[in-house]
Amino acid sequence: MLNNIGVSGLVIILAIALVLFGPSKLPQLGRAFGDTLREFRSSTRGIVEEEETSSESAVKQLVEKR
Repeated sequence: MLNNIGVSGLVIILAIALVLFGPSKLPQLGRAFGDTLREFRSSTRGIVEEEETSSESAVKQLVEKR
């Protein structure tokens, strides 16, 4: 979806954001977006690690039963 956005598309999006929010709010919005993205990544990483741990323990249990 985002692969089709070129440089001109990004410029248009930034211009619209500048008009809607003004130059004083853009840094705050960028910071909030970055924090949200960072939290999402850490949560996703935690879920993946839990899944790997649970699958490893399930494999160990199967091996022990044999």
